[in-house]
Amino acid sequence: MKQRFIFFFLVTLLLLSFVNCAKRGTPTGGDADKTPPKLVKAQPEEFSTNFDKKRIRIYFDEYIKVKDIQKQLIISPPIKEGGYIIYPQGSASKYIDIQILDTLQPNTTYSFNFGKSIVDNNEGIPYDYFKYVFSTGSYIDSLEVGGTIKDAVNRSPEKFVSVMLYEIDSTYTDSTVYNKTPTYITNTLDSLTEFKLSNLRAGTYKMVALKETSNNYAFNPLSDKIGYVEQEVTVPTDSMYEITMFKEIPAFRATRPAQISKGMIAFGYEGEVDSMKITVNSEVAENFRYKTMKDPEKDTLRYWFENLKPATDSLVFTVSKGAYSNDFTVKLKELERDSMKISVNYRGNIPPNRDFKITANTPIVAVDDATISIQNKDSIPVKFTSKFNKKDNSLDLFFEKKESQRYNITMLPKTITDFYGEVNDTLKYALTTKANKDYGNIQLTYNGTEFPVIIQIVNEKLELIAEEYVTEAKPFYNFPFIDPQNVYFRVIFDTNKNGKWDTGNYLKKIQPEVIKYFPKRVEIRANWDVIEDLIGLK
Repeated sequence: MKQRFIFFFLVTLLLLSFVNCAKRGTPTGGDADKTPPKLVKAQPEEFSTNFDKKRIRIYFDEYIKVKDIQKQLIISPPIKEGGYIIYPQGSASKYIDIQILDTLQPNTTYSFNFGKSIVDNNEGIPYDYFKYVFSTGSYIDSLEVGGTIKDAVNRSPEKFVSVMLYEIDSTYTDSTVYNKTPTYITNTLDSLTEFKLSNLRAGTYKMVALKETSNNYAFNPLSDKIGYVEQEVTVPTDSMYEITMFKEIPAFRATRPAQISKGMIAFGYEGEVDSMKITVNSEVAENFRYKTMKDPEKDTLRYWFENLKPATDSLVFTVSKGAYSNDFTVKLKELERDSMKISVNYRGNIPPNRDFKITANTPIVAVDDATISIQNKDSIPVKFTSKFNKKDNSLDLFFEKKESQRYNITMLPKTITDFYGEVNDTLKYALTTKANKDYGNIQLTYNGTEFPVIIQIVNEKLELIAEEYVTEAKPFYNFPFIDPQNVYFRVIFDTNKNGKWDTGNYLKKIQPEVIKYFPKRVEIRANWDVIEDLIGLK
């Protein structure tokens, strides 16, 4: 009996073990791999001297992929485009091959900084800033120089800024940055404002930074930002350098004009339009007339004209400004003429401290403000004055605006006459003002000693909200009627005293005017007064 009991006990135990073994479960796969790839070896070895090979192979301890190599890889000194091949790309491998097709410079230390382009195949963990260094000479250059990048206008600089050194030798000129490859280069990549140039030889250099659109290491003023250190940089040095990036206004140049509509030709340009002159060289009728107007959105000057001689199929012009002059021929086409269209800067709500502006798409030549009337919500006439702004092709209306009020503006026919004699029909606009308590108010103090300055309030997109030009110290500066939002305060140091911020110019050795920001973002609330002292600007 006892033996039978033991037998049944063992059978039951065995069945239970089978059931437990058959239970379903979800495999976890273990913890995620958070370890970046590691270098195993390189052929030739890192820091090789007298390098004369055409291929480099770098081995890792796990399968890796190469990611964003075009952005992340920095080769210093630069090797021309097409002068090397890196593979495999897009597929997993335990090694990277670098095939060198270009002829390397003699007695030069080269570095291949891969940034964050090497990642492990499974989790995408990057091998941060792996650098392979070799020398075509008998030793490795080991000097360094570094610094920081800032932006002339924005609160923080852009990513992927190249910082370059040009050796100052018998071939160096100020125009070298336009057409020659730098001696050394590094890049801030996607996360850094600091930079460091390594493996340098002793010497004297020009330090320049570029935010490029073409990645060819050559400065294009039309599209690139530039920054530079004013003094020469002598290596070795313990100095740290700060470079301010700015967008130049290019030298003036006219682009080919084109007829846009009947009686209107668009003259494109690069640079500043002030004092640009357009002269018609073709034989025209005695009553030929024209008018120019800047396009509000493009670098274009609109040239409006009428009264051509019969059978005129083209016009010859000279575009000039200062020492610049160029001739253009415009073939005329049968097109419809633009009709006058009126637009305004406010519809609905208007802030109490803003003015009502009326603009037209064709040149305004006459205004009759006797046909304009303004009434409040009680139908009581409101006194106003007007001013025609020739530069903006606008009619500005000035009148007192009270809180929680409505204003009805009426413009009778023939208030505005344009270049072609076209006039407006009856126009009506309804404007309202909010209660003063719906706005916030700002009071700032500035105890600086440098004048003149421009104190500005900007929104989170750095768009201007309000400003005051300050030529001497005052106890405080008030900015009323600010809509609830987050804002920044900044101070522009108007060095040339022209009432606006001016950018820099590399060839003229002019740095941009300094802009400093209040260190924190400020929330503006309705019915709230913000009082701040502009200290700690940076």
